[in-house]
Amino acid sequence: MSKRKDLANMGSVQAVRWQDDACLLLDQRRLPQQETYLRLEDSASVARAISDMVVRGAPAIGIAAAYGVALAVRETESGDRAGLQVRLDFLAAARPTASNLVWAIRRVSAATDPGERHRFDTALAEARAIHAEDIAMNLTMGELGAGLIDGPCSVVTHCNAGALATGGFGTALGVVRCAWASGRIQGVFAGETRPWQQGSRLTCWELARDEIPVTLLVDSAMAQMFRQQHPPWLIVGADRVTANGDVANKIGTYSLAVLARQHGGRVMVVAPTSTLDLSTPDGDSVPIEHRSGDEIWAISGQPSGINGVAVDNPVFDITPASCVDALVTEKGIVQAPDSKKISALLSGGR
Repeated sequence: MSKRKDLANMGSVQAVRWQDDACLLLDQRRLPQQETYLRLEDSASVARAISDMVVRGAPAIGIAAAYGVALAVRETESGDRAGLQVRLDFLAAARPTASNLVWAIRRVSAATDPGERHRFDTALAEARAIHAEDIAMNLTMGELGAGLIDGPCSVVTHCNAGALATGGFGTALGVVRCAWASGRIQGVFAGETRPWQQGSRLTCWELARDEIPVTLLVDSAMAQMFRQQHPPWLIVGADRVTANGDVANKIGTYSLAVLARQHGGRVMVVAPTSTLDLSTPDGDSVPIEHRSGDEIWAISGQPSGINGVAVDNPVFDITPASCVDALVTEKGIVQAPDSKKISALLSGGR
């Protein structure tokens, strides 16, 4: 068995599948207590599942949306173009921040000819291609990112950018997996990532499955950990990287990036080029999703809230490009990313 197959087996859990003419999504709201797949047979169900956090993580959202487009095409095979557009718009509105969502919808849509007899087969083939490409890209990014780490050392990650957030293997956790396999890291620090607990529920679950040592901290303990441990790398994924290199990622990423730099560490962002969005000039132009305050109250034990108290629940924050030391993509590594370097990467330049 090749080294790549051995590595891929480390992140073998699949958040998204196509099986028996339907999209299957691992319900990440129920992890780690239950491993339950939802069978979705129409595009509206896929859109609602994305919005309701059944599936999350920019690459996985894009893959789910790609299968959702295939379902939308199947639902409108009679040639109902207006009906198809309504379905695509509904999918696109499911999560506004992750750029992979709209990217995948556009790619699958562009692959189908409105006059084609077997449009569904073409759309499904394109969605499957996106899925397969994502896994291959994750392996490439994992190897590239691991090469930046001088070990053995412990590293920090945030939220979940693993197999659960992608087609398989992971972006940030793909780097962790490759670095662990090559002896470059000896453990991982993970914050719980409130309010959805993607760090404690998902990242710790993934790393424990692969027998990679992981230490969980409450989010407010991360500063003290950086002060005492001085980990050399913070490794995160991204939901969108703007033209100038600003990074939209799970809320809390920015504060961790500042902490890392304050204590001598570096920041590695791992994302496929489908997450790079040249149409968005900078972080201030990114639409930041805000979710219900009920999510905050529920985890604090006050599901009905407290009268007179307002809640702001932004899901993402912006880490300025000036805080990013390395942007790792399947096309290569961009050191200290800026608009010129990102444009060169996407155009194939040096």
